[in-house]
Amino acid sequence: MRSLSFGWSPDSFILQDCDLQIPRGEFWMLLGDNGSGKSTLLRLIAGLLPLQSGTIACDRPLGFVFQNPDHQLVMPTVGADVAFGLVEEGLSVTQAQERVAEALAAVRLAHYERRPIYALSGGQKQRVAIAGAIARHCELLLFDEPTALLDSDSQRDLVQQVQQLVRDRGLTALWVTHRLEELEAADGACLLQQGRVVATGSVETVKACLNQL
Repeated sequence: MRSLSFGWSPDSFILQDCDLQIPRGEFWMLLGDNGSGKSTLLRLIAGLLPLQSGTIACDRPLGFVFQNPDHQLVMPTVGADVAFGLVEEGLSVTQAQERVAEALAAVRLAHYERRPIYALSGGQKQRVAIAGAIARHCELLLFDEPTALLDSDSQRDLVQQVQQLVRDRGLTALWVTHRLEELEAADGACLLQQGRVVATGSVETVKACLNQL
């Protein structure tokens, strides 16, 4: 991502000249105050907002996990929801079933295929959303404050789950957060302030910048 700028009007920018490069196979976190442009940046990378200025190059297909999983889980059962994203690939029934089983095993929900979505906890719903991306063989995962609505145990579990998936499967992940304790799981981080990238690199580099603000 180079020289990325975005605004709703010519004289009101949310993001200004942002540069960010995330190494493949690493788990990075994106921090910043409310209104700093974190969610906007994530949506631009995902293609959910139109690119106005700058360039974005990333692996596709990619997976996007929202803050509230109820906004993206659309089918009545776990297995059906994970399979939903495979419709356009023209897979056979057997191939789709294999993809779903593999993805659910990867997020530790191997025996939940027939479980109703409404019966899941918030953390389990987030893992179903991740499984949907894994089933589509996404190599890039984007997370928009996925622990914001979870209790503390579920927060820690989800961070550790994604960290392990990145290591085991060679995925790349960008995770938006307000929680500084989650930084400990990251390979690198980026700090946004008033729509600009003010620090990027190691966790220690970003923490040092935070301490100076």
